[in-house]
Amino acid sequence: MLERILTLQETADDSLFLWGSRQTGKSTLLKMLFPKARVYDLLKTDVRMSFQLRPALLREECELLDAGELVIIDEVQKVPALLDEVHWLIENRGLRFILSGSSARKLRRSGANLLGGRALRRTLFPLVSAEIPDFNLQRALNNGLLPRHYLVADARNRIQAYIGDYLQQEIVEEAVVRQLDAFTRFLQVAALSNAEIVNYTNIAQDCGVSAKTVKEYFAILEETLLGFYLPAYTRVVKRRLMQSPKFYYFDVAIPNHLLRRVPLQAGTDIYGHALEHFVIQELRAFLSYTFGEDKSLCYWRTLDNKYEVDILVVNQITGDVEIAIEVKASDHVTSSDTKGLKAFSEEHPDTKLFLVSMEERARLMNGVEVWPVVQFLERLWAKKIIN
Repeated sequence: MLERILTLQETADDSLFLWGSRQTGKSTLLKMLFPKARVYDLLKTDVRMSFQLRPALLREECELLDAGELVIIDEVQKVPALLDEVHWLIENRGLRFILSGSSARKLRRSGANLLGGRALRRTLFPLVSAEIPDFNLQRALNNGLLPRHYLVADARNRIQAYIGDYLQQEIVEEAVVRQLDAFTRFLQVAALSNAEIVNYTNIAQDCGVSAKTVKEYFAILEETLLGFYLPAYTRVVKRRLMQSPKFYYFDVAIPNHLLRRVPLQAGTDIYGHALEHFVIQELRAFLSYTFGEDKSLCYWRTLDNKYEVDILVVNQITGDVEIAIEVKASDHVTSSDTKGLKAFSEEHPDTKLFLVSMEERARLMNGVEVWPVVQFLERLWAKKIIN
């Protein structure tokens, strides 16, 4: 069994929401970490229906537990009314709860009780390289990092089934999209825009819907944890900058499988986009697990498109950019590959500069640390890159 980095030690003193996309391994992690906890699995029809008919049943069953005992409610968004009972049990019985789910959208839209700060919030991401013995980069880029997908040689059928299940369970079940055909087309167009600056008007034209509808569709992907925005760095020092965000699916394999362009071929633009996406995916997980909300990611691009840096790590407390990273799917990078980093360094001279590539050995080139991607990730998770 793979050992996950997220340990949820906070539950010794606090309740928490544990969010994560479907099949990231939330239920498996909770069973492993808390084998003696009382568990209510709302994916089970009988359990869900009992609580939908009578949410007070949760309070009645938990009132006899001792203060400090842990209760897990899996897929809590399926019965939002339970959160009022959870609130009461935290306040009056001193119980601790882990409330896991794949979407906070339904809770927010229903006006559910989000416990007013009484529960911390944590996210479980897909697998990361540090959790996988004998990590294989090519498998990660082609299969993605969901456990069921990474651990098989060919994940194409599983990923196609996953995408179909998502449409059925998250979109249809929550009744958030009236035109499912249009949304399905949007998923494919969004895949074409993966790792690119979002242009709602162009995407709307390709999908045959309005720009407003496209914005709503992107919000659905974000709120159901199927995608995320990478914001632009907007602090102007000398050069005028792009302001619009980029969009990424939550797992590196999803966009290429939506477009049926697997297996990926090294040396292609698609491979380069996938490598960049993968590094961002690892960094998101690392920052969340290690620093919470104290550090964040963004990208930097000048308005004239002359210079760009793929990834910046920003200290949210000080506002400083700690490191800048360019990702190149090349086995031999040259000084021209560092022009974006050097331009950024002119305006932010204290920022450490990295270029992650497919080269065999690390080296220092004109003040830029050039690292093979797997070695860079090993150093990242050893806290030798960001600390």
